[in-house]
Amino acid sequence: MASTFGTSSIALLHSSIHSSQSLPTNSLSQTTVQIFGPKFCGGTAVKGRSPFPVASAVAAQVNGSEQAQKIAFTESQRPVYPFSAIVGQDEMKLCLLLNVIDPKIGGVMIMGDRGTGKSTTVRSLVDLLPEIKVVAGDPYNSDPEDPEFMSVEVRARVLKGEQLRVVFSKINMVDLPLGATEDRVCGTIDIEKALTEGVKAFEPGLLAKANRGILYVDEVNLLDDHLVDVLLDSAASGWNTVEREGISVSHPARFILIGSGNPEEGELRPQLLDRFGMHAQVGTVRDAELRVKIVEERACFDKNSTGFRHSYKAEQEKLQQVIALARSFLPSVQIDHDLKVKISKVCAELNVDGLRGDIVTNRAAKALAALKGNDKVSAEDIATVIPNCLRHRLRKDPLESIDSGLLVLEKFYEVFRR
Repeated sequence: MASTFGTSSIALLHSSIHSSQSLPTNSLSQTTVQIFGPKFCGGTAVKGRSPFPVASAVAAQVNGSEQAQKIAFTESQRPVYPFSAIVGQDEMKLCLLLNVIDPKIGGVMIMGDRGTGKSTTVRSLVDLLPEIKVVAGDPYNSDPEDPEFMSVEVRARVLKGEQLRVVFSKINMVDLPLGATEDRVCGTIDIEKALTEGVKAFEPGLLAKANRGILYVDEVNLLDDHLVDVLLDSAASGWNTVEREGISVSHPARFILIGSGNPEEGELRPQLLDRFGMHAQVGTVRDAELRVKIVEERACFDKNSTGFRHSYKAEQEKLQQVIALARSFLPSVQIDHDLKVKISKVCAELNVDGLRGDIVTNRAAKALAALKGNDKVSAEDIATVIPNCLRHRLRKDPLESIDSGLLVLEKFYEVFRR
């Protein structure tokens, strides 16, 4: 993955949105390096209808004053480094984009040296997140059209035939700090209501806020074990259940789990590591010219963050359009049965435990095809994503010195060339 998806290449990337170009299909050996560039995406997308017409909801359009308030609020927040301004680290950026396109991939674990821009890149994703339909006033960001993402209260309203008021809201990114308490993460009794009104009420926690959004844990390998258990439970079931102080509450908690960390500071528990759909490895940039460019860009941002962000506004908007097109095009992407069988053969011959590796690889390959604007998954798409989907699922051999991602690629070429 040697190409650079930085300040100069994004303009070329987006100029091909309507060009219907695609990666060549006759050379598997080129897939590990040709990820971005002029052929990164192409074609057009068509918006599909929701397969879950649960309630006849009325979408409340945001008026001009509300939109102006949103913009003013966004500009008043802590400035975020633009995603399109980040130089290099293509593997990490691709994994993040694929998870935004298809949240069911299951998140990404980013491991690498300190000071390589892991948390900066993840937080820069905020500007690119699309808007989704949510039920107005619902603290769990319930989906008005999908019962799997509805809270118990919203489902009850739908069964009564009540008309839901729907608004558009940007996907949340919630930071889970290492020092967070279990009460703050899961939710607990609302002390204010208990004291003032004398009633038991539930105060939602971070998992409720992260539903249908992104939950980011920096230095996830240093997270306390009791919080790891909470994340495992929610990630496994997609629901958070709270039983405490006489309160019994369950609410949806389906989120994209993103973690970052330095492997020198400790290993991650295998149970949690397996819950991450993809695994990206980040290394320190060795090219001197590239390092100077990164330093200069960061200095410009620190000096005038508003002006720096404005200079990348056009590229950010183009990237948002690419993501929106890919998300709408995703349901129409198909993968041949023969390719599915070969993916499963790779997983079986690598002794990958369980079937998560097969499922995630299929989803990631389809998301990449949608990102390129193709309606069919190619072998190149699979070769690009399969190391990130399987490298953290291999059984570790303490005597093995080769990178696990290379082992996956070797097995991929062996199976796909038979």
